[in-house]
Amino acid sequence: MLRLTLYLFLAIAAGVASFFIPNPTAVNLTAGLSMGMLIPVVDEVGKNWEHIRHIWYSTRYRNRPIRVSTAYLFRIKIDEKYLLIRGSRYASQFQPVGGVHKVSPQGSSTLSAMSVTGDDLIPVDPASYSDIRVRVPGKNIAKFFRWFEAREGREDSPWREFQEELLATGILPIDKFPHIMHNYLRRDVDRIRYSEYADSLEILVADIYELIPSQEQESALRQLAAAGHPDLEWVTAQQIQRRGATPGQPHTIEIAAHARRIV
Repeated sequence: MLRLTLYLFLAIAAGVASFFIPNPTAVNLTAGLSMGMLIPVVDEVGKNWEHIRHIWYSTRYRNRPIRVSTAYLFRIKIDEKYLLIRGSRYASQFQPVGGVHKVSPQGSSTLSAMSVTGDDLIPVDPASYSDIRVRVPGKNIAKFFRWFEAREGREDSPWREFQEELLATGILPIDKFPHIMHNYLRRDVDRIRYSEYADSLEILVADIYELIPSQEQESALRQLAAAGHPDLEWVTAQQIQRRGATPGQPHTIEIAAHARRIV
């Protein structure tokens, strides 16, 4: 942000100077300097856009609480079909493997100092305890996201939900998955919006990972797909985009809207 401010100041200064210098050569030089400085300004704005947006939210909504929910999701794909699992809270719905990030005791202290409070939409139980599903004072939104992006005091691996949902349940063989390789694809940070469900302004965040199975693990996944399982569905990208609907066929499964993030 400091570099962006410096570039912007120099570009404006050079542009203003060009209006007060009568010498054509000097005007061309300062105008060229101004345009040259705008290039890194645009570059820095692009790199810091999310942070700039959160600073704006901190100003505009400073006196309003904002619900923030952060999660990670797995893209598990075999033969052009994506693995979805039955939701634990919404049993009629299928969704990607994954879940809400957890905060550590250290992180909890940091969030308390920001006056961040727990969310009351989901009952607090052993499964939801320490979830980063919280209410943040609007004035602290930029500060909250700086903390989140620093990865200190919070869960920073997708292993827990993979283990809990697919291994501890016996869906996949533990001996074939003592560890996993995965690629980090991207982070989706939704624009702020009003949620009728939460009766609050809300920002949803999702880190997307892709499972990179070994040959042995890929074989285990294919066997799982062939055998079938009541808590799993293997679906196409089109089915995910249509929330489970297939043209010309009865609508037999409901796919969560956030599953679109893994396509």
